Amino acid sequence: MSTLPIYRWRLAPKGLATRRQLRAAGLRPGGQEVVAQVERPRRRRPPLVAFLYRVDRAVPVRPMTSARWAAPAAANRARRTCPTCGRDAGYVIPAHLGECTPCAFPDSEPCAA
Repeated sequence: MSTLPIYRWRLAPKGLATRRQLRAAGLRPGGQEVVAQVERPRRRRPPLVAFLYRVDRAVPVRPMTSARWAAPAAANRARRTCPTCGRDAGYVIPAHLGECTPCAFPDSEPCAA
């Protein structure tokens, strides 16, 4: 069983990067194994640990397709649609109500703004 090398915060060698650092450079790990760890010390708590990957083995991030752009929009549209009246409420319907405000409180008068 081999253990991963552990580096102190900001002392990792060149050519290694975390997932966030790879993403900021437009890269992703691409299925490669974790090469090392970096630890950030914290007072009175266990250290934060981040995994490091080799930059030279990283591959470019896959481009966003039209279907990938449409998926979050469809999910948000479903969260705004009232199941009772079928209208777009214009806001995300609260889970505790389960329907838009006019359907949940039909007797209340709309506020005069």
